[in-house]
Amino acid sequence: GTAAIIWNEIIREKITNFIMNQSKEQRILDFVLQNAVRGDPCSVVDTIDKYCSEKEWAMNVGDEKGLILDKTVEEVNPSVALELGTYCGYSAVRIARLLKAGAHLLTVEFNPEFAAIAKQMIEFAGVQDKVKLLEGPSEEIIPQLKKKYEVDTLDFVFLDHWKDRYAPDTILLQECNLLRKGSVLLADNIIVPGAPEFLKYIRNNPRFQCTNYPSHLEYMKVVDAMEKAVFLG
Repeated sequence: GTAAIIWNEIIREKITNFIMNQSKEQRILDFVLQNAVRGDPCSVVDTIDKYCSEKEWAMNVGDEKGLILDKTVEEVNPSVALELGTYCGYSAVRIARLLKAGAHLLTVEFNPEFAAIAKQMIEFAGVQDKVKLLEGPSEEIIPQLKKKYEVDTLDFVFLDHWKDRYAPDTILLQECNLLRKGSVLLADNIIVPGAPEFLKYIRNNPRFQCTNYPSHLEYMKVVDAMEKAVFLG
């Protein structure tokens, strides 16, 4: 799995970027702008899946694990959701399309180039009223959520950023009193590339009730999984 990511993310991508003089993320956006239906989030999600399964691999949550994400969001029915790791905006659009009226998603992206792509993707999908994109490192933004962004507590958190930040950011969410009894965390890529510290932390913590969802790495046959953790207060 790691070898496949290295091939797709580093070697193949660098060659293509050099030849085409643009980033893979820009190519994904261009494909969506040319082929998806404006204002239709499902069309945007399907078009990204089509590009990434047929043309170039990318680190979205993808179609298979996306169904686990959908099911979790529908079960939680959050008023306030947080996503760590926006990338191209795929999962932000995927989550936003399921949010009830008046609900909103805060999505955090460290890379300014990815954030710029995601903003356009979110707007094209027509979900910009439900999504607020926050640029910067998660460890700086999480402590600002209450005062600066008027968040009381979070109903749902999707972790899909740097895997070594999963555990410290989960601890930070608790320290900042952003989790309430029943808050749900869902973490992607817990096998590939893997988040062992996070799994060790939540599975051995009596304040969390964990469920594992076996799946596959996005757009591949490589074994991966997602982990759901319900905060018990």
